[in-house]
Amino acid sequence: MKTDEVIDNIIEAFVRIDEKEVPDLVSKAIAEGIDPLLIVNQGITVGLREVGNLFANEEIFLPELVLAGQIATEVNETLKSHFSGDIVIEKKGLVIICTVSGDVHDIGKNLVGLLLSASGYEVVDLGRSIPTDTILKKVKELSPQIVGLSALLTITMPGQKEVIQTLKEAGVRDKVKILVGGAPVTREWANEIGADGYADDASSAVLEADQVLKVDLESAISG
Repeated sequence: MKTDEVIDNIIEAFVRIDEKEVPDLVSKAIAEGIDPLLIVNQGITVGLREVGNLFANEEIFLPELVLAGQIATEVNETLKSHFSGDIVIEKKGLVIICTVSGDVHDIGKNLVGLLLSASGYEVVDLGRSIPTDTILKKVKELSPQIVGLSALLTITMPGQKEVIQTLKEAGVRDKVKILVGGAPVTREWANEIGADGYADDASSAVLEADQVLKVDLESAISG
């Protein structure tokens, strides 16, 4: 079977969110000698993006999106053993995510973290109701490319603004991209507080992260 056909089959299995067929097809691709990097980059990543588009268009629902993210994560972990010693999957970037102080909701944040991780990002989840000072400390400690701030309540939205202002006052704002999201959050709010990006759901958060970092989705994983 031609490489392109194998990769297309993997993508199609992802679109069907077939948790048995995806790993089976990946195993067959490895057995046929297809480059694991190609499988990850052109098969799994593209397939997950297609599922994200289906979710954004309300053609599938949250449970299916979560399952697709889990499939991608598990298959990527399995593929790691097939890389030669001098080849590794290069992460797109380090992302710190959390819900801001006073907000204990974390289902949306957790899903964002899952999809970012499955899409090639290294994710550090600080948790929920995280004080601004803690976020600043972690930014200084870890030097992430992106900080994702979730707020699920209107009364906690100002916490996103506070984090941005605090990072600015500490002299580190220009060193990191800020993405904001959450049920009451809008693109207008993101612009008002000086965020770099906004996402209204988990799948668009991945696309927004790629956009703010100007990641080429076709070559995001390299050796």
